[in-house]
Amino acid sequence: MRYLGVDYGSSKIGLALSDEGGTMGFPHAIVSNTPRLVDELALLIAKENVGVVVIGESRNLAGGENPIAKDARALGGLLTERVGVPVVYESEMFTSALARRAPEKQMKSRAAKPRANVDASAAALILTSYLSRGP
Repeated sequence: MRYLGVDYGSSKIGLALSDEGGTMGFPHAIVSNTPRLVDELALLIAKENVGVVVIGESRNLAGGENPIAKDARALGGLLTERVGVPVVYESEMFTSALARRAPEKQMKSRAAKPRANVDASAAALILTSYLSRGP
């Protein structure tokens, strides 16, 4: 069984998939946040044998939900209704910032990872954080 990580955004959604053993998340794709989002995710869940969806829990610095959190939770509810997989939430605090910084450290240059990959990398960080606690 695999896990699907989701970094929810108002225009783009970063996706990550775990390895078969569910030990680590890997960047997978970026999809647009359109009315077909649930359909696209349902197809991916079926194709990749996903058993659990991990959605980044969006909070402000004071710990309260920010405006995007409501929409992310709505997506989780729709996925559970449509596909029947459990949906869990994992803190996404600073994952996009960490995803942007990772390539600089790896490449030892100031060249940044293309912006399109940041969302998928953030989803992988969210997913790996959840998996590291032993779901």
